[in-house]
Amino acid sequence: MKIQIIGFSGSGKSTLAKQLADFYKLPVLHLDTVQFFGDWQTRTIEEQNKLTESFLLENDNWVIDGNYSRVAPSRFQMTDMTIYLKYNRTYCYWKCFKRYLDNRGKTRDSLGVEEKFNWEFQHWILFKGRTKAIKKQHQINLDATNGKKYVFKNKNQLEKFLKELFTNAR
Repeated sequence: MKIQIIGFSGSGKSTLAKQLADFYKLPVLHLDTVQFFGDWQTRTIEEQNKLTESFLLENDNWVIDGNYSRVAPSRFQMTDMTIYLKYNRTYCYWKCFKRYLDNRGKTRDSLGVEEKFNWEFQHWILFKGRTKAIKKQHQINLDATNGKKYVFKNKNQLEKFLKELFTNAR
């Protein structure tokens, strides 16, 4: 099974990726770890593509979380299931703030760099990461996927889906 998770910053993409990877016993790739390294340095698009394409070649099945449309765009056509977490900005902001408090001074596995919650990131969560162009790109990415497609607008919808998924799979 190949699962792609897209959505807004703070919506829980990485957490969901870990849950699904654990449940299905699949390797997981967090695209934030592909983009960022060191002290918030950014890899070139060529480096990001090379790392992601290597992951795709090495694994027949996988879970990938992150949007990054320019990174190995072929992955979108490879999916069996795509989940789009289309949560509101207030929820995402709160989750990012809570995540920062829980991980301040630490490096999360799903990020690869030290957690931050500066003004630039806050502005991204609330405004810059929610422009019409970005929303349109999320929809283009979703449309490009194969297999089952799910769009969740809140955590309750996702929880209901996961409960059914995990119950029916046993």
